[in-house]
Amino acid sequence: MKIAVVKESAADERRVALIPDAVSRLVKQHLEVWLESGAGDRTFHSDEAYSIAGAHVVHDPAHLWHTVDVLLKVGTMQLQEVDRLRSGQIVIGFLNPLNHPELIQKLAEKGVTAFAMEMIPRTTRAQVMDALSSQASISGYKAVLMGAAALPKYLPMLTTAAGTIAPAKVFVIGAGVAGLQAIATARRLGAMVEAFDIRPQVKEEIQSLGAKFVEVPLEEETVADNGYAKEVSDRTKELTQQTIAKHVHSADLIITTAQIPGRPAPMMINAEMVSQMQPGSVIVDLAGETGGNCAYTELGKTVVHHNVTIIGAMNLPSSAPVHASQLYSKNVSALLQLLSKDGEINLDFEDDIINSACVTHAGQIRNARIQELVKNLQPVAT
Repeated sequence: MKIAVVKESAADERRVALIPDAVSRLVKQHLEVWLESGAGDRTFHSDEAYSIAGAHVVHDPAHLWHTVDVLLKVGTMQLQEVDRLRSGQIVIGFLNPLNHPELIQKLAEKGVTAFAMEMIPRTTRAQVMDALSSQASISGYKAVLMGAAALPKYLPMLTTAAGTIAPAKVFVIGAGVAGLQAIATARRLGAMVEAFDIRPQVKEEIQSLGAKFVEVPLEEETVADNGYAKEVSDRTKELTQQTIAKHVHSADLIITTAQIPGRPAPMMINAEMVSQMQPGSVIVDLAGETGGNCAYTELGKTVVHHNVTIIGAMNLPSSAPVHASQLYSKNVSALLQLLSKDGEINLDFEDDIINSACVTHAGQIRNARIQELVKNLQPVAT
């Protein structure tokens, strides 16, 4: 089985799909690894390091894309890149299938077998392949550092000869992997932390990190079968905003992470709430790519409204490319090992991980939800 690691096409993407250490392990398992020259440069891994690890370094990317069995990427593939593939190839990466069904449709039409790392199931057996979680952890960490840098205050309490400085108040909205890491990071930096999540099951996790759980009494189920938050009623959204409003008002730094897979991010902080925040406060919104949790969020930009700074964070894992690539490389390597047997491809769709993560195969879209999204792309006949 020939595996290719290619350069990422997005200008802001600094990660690489495999690091040399992972290449070395795969080669020992009788897998061939090919590398597009320079693919690891932005993670400070040279072509020479990959060669020493056993990879074949190639300077002709067109040849590489067309001839290998498995192509590995990190960032979402561009539509024009699909034209470089051939039928029967396997692609593995963050494909963002619920937000880019047109890409999945084109991959299916091309006859490509595509594995979306976002679709890895949330099971104990699949944890080592859970790239969403490994990258979200970095996002939560970085979000606090960005917020602390923009905040015109200290985060920790300090006692000095000139007086005592009170600790900053941090409010984290959403306690998934990113939110929990944000809580832990803010606590390590000495802030007072409160956190909210629509899923009451995470209360214990929040409290175990030393934060106060902001609870909203709800009358409906808020957790989907996959463990993520699900779309809730307008009444629940109203109750949620009423409850968190006072915590937003008193916070110095807010980190928002609330997202629903395949749907626009829920509006957690409206314009009126921002107008009532303390001057100099900061919001770091990690949900900008799906619309944002704040009314003023602009993806990839920092804006100021009512003397409040709102940072529309984008692709934060890429800002820590060394460790982000190390973690992602482990996730992808584990999936590759599952997909291979005696050095050959083994697509066993009876396996729940393979069945869930594979979104296209043999010209078909295999996920029912993505199929519906693709149908909505078609023009209505008149």
